[in-house]
Amino acid sequence: MNGGFDFDFDLDELAPADAASEEAVERFWSGDLTALSQHHTTPNGSHSFVLAHDQSTTWGIPGAPQVMVIAVARDLTQFTYTLETSHHATVSFAQNWLVERGCPPEEIAEIHGGSLKPADGLTVWVERQIRESGTRYEVLDNHTSDSDPSETWTLTRDSRAAEAPIRVFHEEWDQGTGTYTMHEGAFADVDAARSWLDERNGPLPLPPEYRGEVNILRSRAALSRSAGAATARKTGPDVPRTSPAGPVRHPIQGRLM
Repeated sequence: MNGGFDFDFDLDELAPADAASEEAVERFWSGDLTALSQHHTTPNGSHSFVLAHDQSTTWGIPGAPQVMVIAVARDLTQFTYTLETSHHATVSFAQNWLVERGCPPEEIAEIHGGSLKPADGLTVWVERQIRESGTRYEVLDNHTSDSDPSETWTLTRDSRAAEAPIRVFHEEWDQGTGTYTMHEGAFADVDAARSWLDERNGPLPLPPEYRGEVNILRSRAALSRSAGAATARKTGPDVPRTSPAGPVRHPIQGRLM
C-alpha cells in the first residue's frame, strides 16, 4: 500500500527482538523525515518498508547522504519486532536496500509527490538495474551536493564485472528543465575513479559490457537533452523554479511538491 504516512510503526504492544532494534527505535525521530514511498505487507501488517528524505543531514556533515530507508519486521506470534535504518545518496540504492530486505521492487519504485522526472530512457534503465541488482554493487563511498553542481555520486565495486570493476553512478539534477540523469562509468581501480570525480576532465567512461539497447538509449539521451534544451529556450520550463535570489533546492527536495 502506498500513500500518506505518519511514521507510526504500531509497535506499542511489541518488544524489540534485539539490542540493535532497541537502539534504532531510541534514535529514531521522524520530525525531519518526508516520506517518498512506502509499502506494508498483508495480512496482519508484518512488514513495513519506507523510503524518505532526511532533511536533518542538510546541516550535518557536508556531502552526507540524505535518503533514509526504514525496514520493520514484526513477529506477531512472539510479540517482537526488528527495525533497521540506512542512509543512501540516491533513491535507487535506497530502494535496493529495501528490496534486499523483502520489499517487492515494484511496490517501492514509484516516488510520490515528485516534480523532477528522469530525463531519458538510459536513466530509467540504470535506476532499475541498481534497484534490482541484489548484492552486486559494494558501495565504497558516496557524496551529495546541495549546490552547483546539484548532484550525487556513488562509488561502487561491481562483483559481476569482468573488466573495469569500479563503477561510479553519477546522478545530476536540472531544476530548470525539471529532470535528472543517472549515468554509470567504469574504471580499472578506485584511484582512477576518484581522479575523474575530482577533475571531471571528460565524460564518464562507458562500461565495456554496455551493448545494443543501452548504447541506443545513450544516443537517445543525448538527442533528448538537445531537444529539451531547445524547447526550454522557446517555451520555458513547466515545473516550479526557485527564485535566482533564493536558496538552491536539494535534488531530493526537488522531487517533492
